[in-house]
This record gives sequence, C-alpha cells and structure tokens, in this order.
Amino acid sequence: MTSIKAVPAKNVDEYVAAQPQAAQAALNKLRSTIRSAAPEAEEAISYQMPAYKHYGMLVYFAAWPGHIGFYPTPSGIEAFKKELAAYEISKGTIKFPLDKAIPYSLISKIVKYRVKENEMKASLKNQLKK
Repeated sequence: MTSIKAVPAKNVDEYVAAQPQAAQAALNKLRSTIRSAAPEAEEAISYQMPAYKHYGMLVYFAAWPGHIGFYPTPSGIEAFKKELAAYEISKGTIKFPLDKAIPYSLISKIVKYRVKENEMKASLKNQLKK
C-alpha cells in the first residue's frame, strides 16, 4: 500500500503540500501536535513519510485514501490499547479516518510516552557503557 501521493519529499512541508487538500489540514495539525509533544525531536522524511527522531525513532505518519496512518511503534500502541479501541490498529499502525475527529490529545499522550521510552532506553544504554 502506498500513500495518497508517494512523491519523494525532501521535508515535511513538501510531503504535506503534495497531499490532497482534504488531508492537508489534518496532516498539519498532526505535525504541530507531534512537535508540541516532542519539541526536541528532529523532523525528517523516512520511508517516504514524515518521521520524528529523539534518541531513536519516535513516530511516523502518512496520508492514505480515507485515513491518516500513525506509526508510534508497537510499544506506543500497546500502552494505549484501551484508548485506541475505537480505531483500526495493528502491531505498529493506527488508522485515523479522515471523516471522523482525530484524537490529537491522545496522539500527544502517545508521543510523550514514546519520548520518555526512548530517553529511558538511551539512559540505560549510557549506564551500561560506564
């Protein structure tokens, strides 16, 4: 499955601009939600999708026909499984339909969880090196 427009983008601005107008507002709001929840995260394009890194990969997202795919790794989904019960999920994917309200506050919680998780892993790794 490919995103709505799998145009190789150099940055997130280009990625969002290449998507249909109907998805752009949701993508921009998702982007700002992620950046607010993880202000130190580095924004990038990885696997032709917007991606955010902070001591490793945090989350990805992509536009698809009819939904926004959000990819917070399996641990990000498992930790919020109850809150995500209304959405189609798989091991590493959450599908947010474009015709329904996107739960930005829940997305923020998931991103903050992933930040803490990655920081903890980095801290443990540093302790093991000593």
